[in-house]
Amino acid sequence: MADYAAVKGGKLKLKGLKLKKSKKHKSHKRKHDGEPVEQKSDHKLDIQKHGGWWEVKKFSEIPSNVAIEVGDNCYITALDNGGIAVGTPRDEGDGPDPAEIFTLIKVSETKVAFKSGYGKYLSVESDGKVVGRSEAMGPREQFEPVFQDGKVALNGCNNCFVSCDDEGDIECVSRTAGRGEMVRLRSNANTERDPLEDIPKEERGSLKSSEINYVKKFQSFQDRRLRVSEVDKTQLKKAKKEGDFHETLLDRREKMKADRYCK
Repeated sequence: MADYAAVKGGKLKLKGLKLKKSKKHKSHKRKHDGEPVEQKSDHKLDIQKHGGWWEVKKFSEIPSNVAIEVGDNCYITALDNGGIAVGTPRDEGDGPDPAEIFTLIKVSETKVAFKSGYGKYLSVESDGKVVGRSEAMGPREQFEPVFQDGKVALNGCNNCFVSCDDEGDIECVSRTAGRGEMVRLRSNANTERDPLEDIPKEERGSLKSSEINYVKKFQSFQDRRLRVSEVDKTQLKKAKKEGDFHETLLDRREKMKADRYCK
């Protein structure tokens, strides 16, 4: 048995047969313990958790449609009888229901008004109850979002902050903003800005295509022929850098004697 133990095990090798060496792929390497793993940011995870609805952090970001989150994944909802209450908790990954989405109107640089899906404005009654029965917008329909330290509270017309009572109804009765008065304004509006938004459509291609676009725009085409200047386009590159691109294009079109707006 000792003789068998001394024999080195392995694959059977035949004479004249060349075995290919296995290649090790770097992508299949196992990560060592303690090596940092790429994770989604808290902001992206929060958006994913709320079905694509991101949290508004400052007044200038507030869009025209918002949902008001109270607690965790619970939103203020409008009832068909004009009442305003806390809706049923949403499952993770779900956004607010249509009745929980309000149209926001910026009244001033600090105050807003909320309009429900039933076409009524939210207002504060004399007893502090928040309802959605107003046909028009007045002082009682105005709220002030107060942003501080990454949190927000809604101050009503009676200088009290929005919160919910034990029965789930919305009210404005507390003059101080504690934990129960903290809300989150959420929106699913697209925040990505088109990088070409400030560039005219005629100038979004190459210099050659830009000149052709302007020629098509202004040329009279009496003989159905497109006339574009054959002069070197180096001057166009220089003009674009110096800020007189349109004047240079006008001069080039003028020399073609086919521009209805040129001399």
